[in-house]
Amino acid sequence: MTEFFQFEEDFVESLRCIPMQVRLKLDTCGVKLKLPHWHKFNQEERQALVDRPCTTPADIQTYRDWLHDLVVQSTGTPASDLPVEENPAWMDEKTVPASVQEKAEECGVNLLPAQWASLTPLRRFALIKLSRSGHENNNFLPALKEFNLV
Repeated sequence: MTEFFQFEEDFVESLRCIPMQVRLKLDTCGVKLKLPHWHKFNQEERQALVDRPCTTPADIQTYRDWLHDLVVQSTGTPASDLPVEENPAWMDEKTVPASVQEKAEECGVNLLPAQWASLTPLRRFALIKLSRSGHENNNFLPALKEFNLV
C-alpha cells in the first residue's frame, strides 16, 4: 500500500524529495540514499522506489540490491550502507521513544502509549524521523494533527 502524508503533499506529485515510505524502506534495507542520489533518478525510478515491496527478507534483499545498482548506474559511485536495526523503535508499539515524547511535549501534546500503539509502523517511523534533533522539525506538529494525536 502506498501512503503519502498530507505534510508531504508539496512534493509528492513530483517526488522531488524522498517520501517517508521510501525512507522507511531505506532504513529497512540498510541503504543510505542521499537527496543528490534521489535527484539523479528519473520519475519512473523514483516511483519504483515507492512501489517496490520491502517487507519480507527476500523483498528487502531484492530492494537493496536493485537500489545499489540504480545508484551506481545513476551516479557512478555506490551508496553507503546503514546498519539495520534488529528491533527498530517504529515496530515497538508499546514504547513511545523519548525523542517523540519530548517533541510532542514541546508542541503541548502528551502522547499516550495507547495512541502510539494505534499508529501504523510507517506513522511511528515518520514521528521518530521528524522528532530527531538536527532534523527540520516543522512537519512534526502537522504530522501529529494528521495522525489525530492533537
